[in-house]
Amino acid sequence: MGCDRIHETHIVLIGSCEMTQVVSVHSFRGGTGKSNITSNLAATLARQGFRVGMVDTDIQSPGIHVLFGLDDDDISYTLNDYLWGRCVMPDAAYDVTGAFKADRDAIVAEGGGLFLVPSSIRANAITQILREGYDPTLLNGGFSQFIRQFSLDYLLIDTHPGINEETLLSVAISDSLIVILRPDRQDYQGTAVTVDVARELEVPNMMLVVNKALSSFDFDALETQVSQTYSLPVAAILPMSEDVMQLASSDIFCLRNPYHAWAKKIADIADRLMQTPDLN
Repeated sequence: MGCDRIHETHIVLIGSCEMTQVVSVHSFRGGTGKSNITSNLAATLARQGFRVGMVDTDIQSPGIHVLFGLDDDDISYTLNDYLWGRCVMPDAAYDVTGAFKADRDAIVAEGGGLFLVPSSIRANAITQILREGYDPTLLNGGFSQFIRQFSLDYLLIDTHPGINEETLLSVAISDSLIVILRPDRQDYQGTAVTVDVARELEVPNMMLVVNKALSSFDFDALETQVSQTYSLPVAAILPMSEDVMQLASSDIFCLRNPYHAWAKKIADIADRLMQTPDLN
């Protein structure tokens, strides 16, 4: 897909959804904690009273639904069904605002809401995608449907790791791109590729998040090193947290532990998004 066509796609989406900030969360390699960070970031924004949508476009290895306690019995339609023409995307959206339980301190502010479009977790649906593929350009129209139907302030797109056509489309329509990387040489090299592609696509706002940093690291020095390497701001350095790991993706950490140091780092990322010019 050529860059001219991608830019045209970007203009069409933004023209119909001017008040929505579209945020892609991406990593060049798997295992960076991308889906966990996306879910916690979305929940943190919803706490502030925003209407937030999430789409799990990591169709080959979906995962966000797990953090919100969704399973086969809870899901009628998925992103796969939309891409195969079986429904419109809003039909595949689930209100997961219930994650803000009454017995927690992390209560959603008035007007806020959290909505998720999951990908199918069925093995036959995943193998069908791998075997037959789909038209990635359909994603743009689906995102617009989702935004309009739920009056979203933010749309967070959890992308598939690496660079492929759907990733390029998601990045191209984004107002902001968050690139997740670990302090690892392979991640550093892959992140350079992602950043170069995003710059070619003229993404307006880019930031980096370093995840799983060991407590023995000098975080200030690491932030300086990463920022200078890519000439981009580092929104947060998230430490390797045993508390997060013990939760084992069974819940949204920032809702269960809103005052934890890790949750406060996620709040720093949310603050950067909220400070994006011409949105708020």
